[in-house]
Amino acid sequence: MEKLNLPEYNFKIKNRDGKIAIFDSIRKKYVVLTPEEWVRQNFVEYLNQYLNYPKSLLKLESGLKYNQLKKRSDILVFDREGAPFMLVECKSSKVSINQKAFDQAAGYNYTIKAPYIVVTNGIKHYCCKIDHTSRKISFQAQLPRFS
Repeated sequence: MEKLNLPEYNFKIKNRDGKIAIFDSIRKKYVVLTPEEWVRQNFVEYLNQYLNYPKSLLKLESGLKYNQLKKRSDILVFDREGAPFMLVECKSSKVSINQKAFDQAAGYNYTIKAPYIVVTNGIKHYCCKIDHTSRKISFQAQLPRFS
């Protein structure tokens, strides 16, 4: 798979029924290795190993309803009290991060109400802090570390 703008991690990868699969350490199973999944798995390791988020506070492809439609967020990070803290929307490294990607993440976050939204394609990462009371969004220079 393509090199990303993230530290390199060792993954368990195997051929399963003619498809390449990667072991998802959160869901505890092998999943088909698509370009978006490659970004998701690398970003999970980045959150855990670099920013110190415990894997027990991460949920992948979490279901939600948005405009009466069933959707799934890529990565949802919870705080110690179990409240949503950060919503991460992952795109393939070939996909440019644009307004549509931010709109998708913001739409999901309308339901989730996490104080942080991250949009990444593995090459570029954007983090926004959301003040849900004043409805203001501010871009952050860095992702928040777990504390």
